[in-house]
Amino acid sequence: MSKQAIIDTAKSQIVAYNDKDWDAVDRILAADVEYDEIATHRDLHGKAEVVEAWRGWAKAFPDSKATFEREVVSGDHVVLEMTWRGTHKGPLQTPDGTIAATNKPIELRACQVVDVAGDKVQVIHHYFDMATMLEQLGVNR
Repeated sequence: MSKQAIIDTAKSQIVAYNDKDWDAVDRILAADVEYDEIATHRDLHGKAEVVEAWRGWAKAFPDSKATFEREVVSGDHVVLEMTWRGTHKGPLQTPDGTIAATNKPIELRACQVVDVAGDKVQVIHHYFDMATMLEQLGVNR
């Protein structure tokens, strides 16, 4: 695969999330995908677990979308810098419990390190600052 094809594959899982297109997510992720969401301490394995977590984020932030700031590729590994934006309209599951909708917006810088295998996303390490998000929501934890 070309470098651009590897980048496009890595980005495709975020584009599918942006569209809340769960069928596309299913096609993009490898069956045994590994997803490590560092801020929440979630280490998920397999498409079903990942989609369930992402549906939870979409329920909490129905309008949530990421915009890409920069990408770097080395072999089959891609680093994506992005900014997540959305409005907290539903229950948010956190390691410390559920946070009821605050109707407040978030704007959060994030980074993903993505491993691509063929035309599938195999591994995702997702880094973002949970403290900043909670501050923007007005939640003291």
